[in-house]
Formats: sequence, structure tokens, C-alpha cells
Amino acid sequence: SFTFLCFRSPLVTPLIFGLLLQAPFTQPSPITQPNFVLLLADDLGIGDVGCYGNDTIRTPNIDRLAKEGVKLTQHIAAAPLCTPSRAAFLTGRYPLRSGMDAINDYRVIFWNAGSGGLPPNETTFAKILQRQGYSTGLIGKWHQGVNCESRNDHCHHPLKHGFDYFYGMPFTLISDCQPTETPEMDRAFRRKLWLSTQMIGLIALTAILGRLTGLISVHWKTLTCLCGFSLLFFISWFSSYGFVRYWNCIMMRNHGITEQPMVTDRTTSLILRESISFIERNKHKPFLLFLSFLHCHTPLLTTEKFLGRSRHGLYGDNVEEMDWMVGQVLDVIDKEGLKDTTLVYFASDHGGWLERQEGKRQLGGWNGIYKGGKAMGGWEGGIRVPGIFRWPGVLPAGTVIDEPTSLMDIYPTVVHLAGGEVPQDRVIDGRDLLPLLRGAVAHSEHEFLFHYCGVHLHAVRWHQKDTGAVWKAHYVTPIFSPPGAGACYHRGFCPCFGEGVTHYEPPLLFELSQDPSEAKPLSADTEPLFDTVIRRIGRAIEEHRRTLTPVPEQLSVSNVVWKPWLQPCCGTFPFCWCDKESDN
Repeated sequence: SFTFLCFRSPLVTPLIFGLLLQAPFTQPSPITQPNFVLLLADDLGIGDVGCYGNDTIRTPNIDRLAKEGVKLTQHIAAAPLCTPSRAAFLTGRYPLRSGMDAINDYRVIFWNAGSGGLPPNETTFAKILQRQGYSTGLIGKWHQGVNCESRNDHCHHPLKHGFDYFYGMPFTLISDCQPTETPEMDRAFRRKLWLSTQMIGLIALTAILGRLTGLISVHWKTLTCLCGFSLLFFISWFSSYGFVRYWNCIMMRNHGITEQPMVTDRTTSLILRESISFIERNKHKPFLLFLSFLHCHTPLLTTEKFLGRSRHGLYGDNVEEMDWMVGQVLDVIDKEGLKDTTLVYFASDHGGWLERQEGKRQLGGWNGIYKGGKAMGGWEGGIRVPGIFRWPGVLPAGTVIDEPTSLMDIYPTVVHLAGGEVPQDRVIDGRDLLPLLRGAVAHSEHEFLFHYCGVHLHAVRWHQKDTGAVWKAHYVTPIFSPPGAGACYHRGFCPCFGEGVTHYEPPLLFELSQDPSEAKPLSADTEPLFDTVIRRIGRAIEEHRRTLTPVPEQLSVSNVVWKPWLQPCCGTFPFCWCDKESDN
């Protein structure tokens, strides 16, 4: 019996006594070097997911992640558009620190053949994990540039930024990739170019007819020059915009092009196949899989078995298919016995695109109770996104955390868990989330978050930890069109500067914990702390700006324009066409 043992052995009593004295709530140490599966949706609104309140789009697999892990309700993108947001995600830094935010209206990378992109001197989390012995893979969307000076220098390519393996689009999915869809890229500018071409052509034709009929006395040499100018003007823009599908809609495996243009009917199945294959190939060693979905960006590529299944048209079908893909990835993690050694993360790169419509069809997402959407750097709808972590046995299941966190936080979190160190020679804006996710601390390390639209500071969030208040000051907001519509429907995107925005002095102030929809701006008359809060945020902006240093602008006009000598091509330029997936 227990009593007999206690009396018979002098060693048992002190052993039991020592065990009783141990702290009952000591958390186990995290597994060193877990696997990482990072799932990033494209243009998904926070209101499109079941566990964030949507009861009409079915997302059972994403909801399962939240049930088995930690759900963040104040997870913030560092930018409201793809290129800058993803640059911040990969580097843990505000995108303007790497030159990946725009000074003009070209706010994302526009061409595979542009020279801008994530600078080679930036250190991504993939690069650090690679040094720590991880197998690193990126499947899906990149949108961080390809080349710098020649067609094959690949200076911005994923393989130069720490990924051992890449399969996917170096660009982003756009409607131009689908021959049956209305072209999306630079639509308004293309209309102006067509109109200008027609006007120049009409002038040339009128001059020729006038010369032939004797109504106008013009030298044939002048007419020849005018016709030559018309032709050169047409070629100058049509050589790029006339072949968007061939130049931008390509698939690559590592440095090689597999499809030019991509065959959209099989893209989803290939991306899923590659993701599962990467996990199976690397299951016996630590790995990082960054699955960067092409869902839910237009043209909303959706396989036939999901068409018509949702109550929200093609967009809802596309979200439900992406959720199914999440489930397939989770199933292979379970099947290979990797569930307890794998940290899974799910998020979106920014808010849903409210203005994306074709006729009566809504092709963009929904941002729930939050004002604004994609391209709006200040309003919550543009930057507040889903954020879910699952790591069984380490992170408490079914936990909800309402603390300000950022997509930039993935960087130090992943690096530290992998046993690496964040770079000490530059500012890292992200914070290690593990203590917060495990419940070791009650508050996020972020006191201030700065919300940029391009390089223009639109808003600042202050988390006043002693009171729990979350103040947000808006210095610039876009002018909605039509007025009161909640988006810029007449433009297609809300601008960051110029005539399309309103500046505020003093700024608009909201207390997000009381007014998450940003519906009731506070004033000195209604909020006793108004002046104190505005002054404190003003000092934070000054301190933040002192940490900024000039860097080359990756999204300048000269870097964004199409350069034929940089165009990835699987043939002899300009005859770029191949389908190696079909050949295989």
C-alpha cells in the first residue's frame, strides 16, 4: 500500500514532497524547431469566415483551426494591398522601410517584367529558417518581383529570398488571366490609350484624305512621319497591355516557366498537389511551407464541383473551395503524424475588395462590421484580417485574443521558434507572439501601430494597456464615391493622396474597444482625454519617423513599367509560349 511504501522507504517521502511542491501551472517548453505551415489568403475579408461571424459562407476547416487553436480578433495587415502587405509579412518590417510602398498611384508590382521588387538585402524569415536547417517552400502567389537588370538574374525571385522550392505565380492572379473575363489591369489607363490611339489615327487618316483630295497641302514626308508616329505610339503600349495574359499570367517551378500563359482550369489542383507533395517530401525534417493562395482574388478561379454551391455567388463558391483546400492540407498533416509538431497559421493579406463588381455581380469580399476595405490604409475594413494559430499541446485550444497584433509578428515568432535570431542591423517592427498566444502575458507588445496608405501615414493606433482602451487617430481618409457609399465605387480603388482624400487637423479620433465600426468620432467636447490622446499619438509619430531611413523606391514609375528585356520567357522573346504541365 501507499502507507507501507512511505514507512518502508526513506527515499519515497522526500520524492513525493518534492513533486507536491512543483508549480501546478508550469507550461511545457515548446517543441524546438516545429514545422510551420503558413496559409495566406488573397483579398479575403474578415467577414467572409464562419468563425468571425459569417453564417452564410461555409468555412468548416478554417473554423476547425480556430476551435483547436487561438483566434486573433484584432489582427492587422501592415498595408491594404498585396505587394506591400506581403513584403511586411516576409520581413517583419513596415513596407516603406524596404521601399515596397508607393509614392505614386502604382501601389503594387504591375509587371513580371518590372525591375522593382523585394530588395536582395532584405532578410526574410525563410532565409533565416533556411540557415537553421529547414526545408523551405513557397507554393502559390509571390508578387514581390522577379528580375533587376536581365531576364535571368532573378534578383527578387523567391529562391533568392530563402525558399528552397517555389511553385506558383511570380505575379498575382488578375482577370486578364481568364480569357472570358473583362480585362482588369490598369483598365482606365488602357481606355485612355485606346482613345488616344484612335484620335492620332483619325488625324493621320484625315490628313491623308485631305492630301489626296487636294483640300490640304501637306508634304508626303510629313504624312509619313505622322503615320509612323501613330504606329509607334500604338506599338509602344500594345506590346505590353495587348499581351498581359502572356507576360503576367505565368506559372513557374523554381526558375523555370511551366505554363505561359497559365491554364487556369487546372491551377487550383496543381497548387494543392504541390503543397501536399512538399509536406510529404519533407516530413522527416523541419520544414516551412508558405501556401500563398490565389483565392479569393479575381477572376475567382473555382473548379466545377464548387460552382453554385454557396449563397454568395462566385465569390462565396471561391471562399468555400479555399476552405476545402485548407482541409486537404490539414488532413495530410494529420495523416503523416505531424499535427503536434506543426504550427499552422491562417490569415489574409488585407481586407476584402468592396469595389470589385461586374454589373450586379459582387466579386469582392465583405469586411463585416468594419468600415472600408482593400486599398484603404486607415479604415479597419482595409487592414483588419482573420488571424488563427494552431499548435496542439502548446497553444490553448478555443482561445480568443482581442489584442492588437500584426502580420509582421509572424517574422519574429517563427524565427525564435526555429532557434534563429532576428537581424540586429535593422528595425524589426514585428513582435514575438508566442507569450501572448500561450497565455504567458495578457497584453500584446504593440503599444502603437502605424497605418500607411502607400508612403502616406493615414492613421495611428494606440493601445493604452493600463486602461485597455484602443485609440485610433485618422489624419487622412479617402473620399467615398458616391458620398456615403463606404467605398470608392467610381474609381475602383480609394486613393492615398490628392483630391480624393480629406486631411484632418485635429485628427478624427475613435475608441475601437467601444466603437469598432468607427462610426462615432470623438471630440474635445465629448471625450475628456481627447487632447491628451492626440498629443501622445503625435509624440509616437515623431519617434517612429526618427527610425525611418531613405531607401530606393521599388514601386517608382521607372521600376514599375514593363521592360521587354526583363520579361520571363519560356521561348525566344517575344515568342513566349509553353505548357510543360501538359507535356508531363
